Amino acid sequence: MYIFFIFAPHIVLLGHFFSEHTKFGQDNFICKWIILTAMIVFISYLWMKVNIAPHTKKQIVNLRLRVMLGGRRIVLYGLYTALIQTVIYLTSHAAIQNFGIPKKIVIIDSIIVVLIIITLLVNGMLRILCTSRRLNIVKRLIVGFWSFIPIINIFIMLYACHIAEMEYDHECYKVINHEARVDSAVCKTKYPLVLVHGVGFRDLKYINYWGRIPKELIRNGAKVYYGNQEAWGTVEYNAKDIKNKILDILKETGCEKVNIIAHSKGGLDARYMISKLEMGDYVASLTMISSPHRGCKFVDIACKIPDKIYKAVARFFDKHYKLLGDKNPDFYTASRQFSTYHSKKFNEEVKDVEQVYYQSYTSVVKNIFSDYVVAIPYIFVKLTEGENDGLVAIDSAKWGEFKGIFRNKGRRGISHGDIIDLRRDDYKGFDVIEKYVKIVSELKNKGY
Repeated sequence: MYIFFIFAPHIVLLGHFFSEHTKFGQDNFICKWIILTAMIVFISYLWMKVNIAPHTKKQIVNLRLRVMLGGRRIVLYGLYTALIQTVIYLTSHAAIQNFGIPKKIVIIDSIIVVLIIITLLVNGMLRILCTSRRLNIVKRLIVGFWSFIPIINIFIMLYACHIAEMEYDHECYKVINHEARVDSAVCKTKYPLVLVHGVGFRDLKYINYWGRIPKELIRNGAKVYYGNQEAWGTVEYNAKDIKNKILDILKETGCEKVNIIAHSKGGLDARYMISKLEMGDYVASLTMISSPHRGCKFVDIACKIPDKIYKAVARFFDKHYKLLGDKNPDFYTASRQFSTYHSKKFNEEVKDVEQVYYQSYTSVVKNIFSDYVVAIPYIFVKLTEGENDGLVAIDSAKWGEFKGIFRNKGRRGISHGDIIDLRRDDYKGFDVIEKYVKIVSELKNKGY
């Protein structure tokens, strides 16, 4: 193919040279046109094949990866063609003049070469932009825009190719894991799982708070249910919702207990339910992900806002969250329950139940640019409490048996939203879905 892209773009120039400057082309009209036609058909066939179904020796696990990996190969073909044709034009100017090739033939040939290069690059980039899951909407817009800027677009296209290759490797790794775990049911715990969401969200039917995580847990044998508590309900109110949901699950499944995996405020809701609503006999384990057990100091600062303004903001949130399904939203009280002084009182009153296994995890981001959604609170937490995930500091997230901090090898880190697969992204050196598979498999091994 690399030889093909040296000569194929010059089909007009080659045809002219063959017909005018070779004895065979001048003496035998019929053979000349047969050979020219065969050459055009052959080049056209390869050209269509390259743009529609580029060849690859790599294992393709699904159609999306085939299209994406094909796009990467086409972009590399385009960049190679642009480079080699530039060299050819710079070094063959004298040869073209010696053969007396008409200027209009050279112009037509040049136009075709440019069109071929543009077609390759546009086709390849569109394939990558439309199929890559690692390129979110913002990245797609940035890559798409800079792809039109000369010189810079070379590096942008190489970046897109790099992303495509990384994503392919990651998908292959997942396939290997899936095949290794087939029929093993590593997530088939003794008791069903109840996923309890954090503040500001609800368990919606078509938009899952936990991203791709539940589907993978179910695929590996888990029975998954949801807390279905309110987005801005107080800890006490949400605890009652979760209690009723768990009792329904126990009645439906016939199980004696459940395992709870809770994120953020969901961990506080679950702790209160177990301790204060006498649900210790019905909960085998509580796994808390980035829950603010000791509060957030930046909430202490927010609480100093004049009460009239705070209540006005609260009314705005309550009004709109009622439209989203909350029956009793209470932004004013629920948000203040994240303060350090409320958390201290909460921890004194809400004691762990002996027969329930408590464990916790957290994650950290690396700088203010890691996740723009939590950039501002990250600064406050960093200055007052140290390393954090954009909202919750490490020390605040520790409760029960602290199992560790999720980090990755990239410059981003893992934010408060990343840890629940909020963006459905795959980060370098960290697979959030596999982390949950590991957490649940460990619960299974512990007998829960």
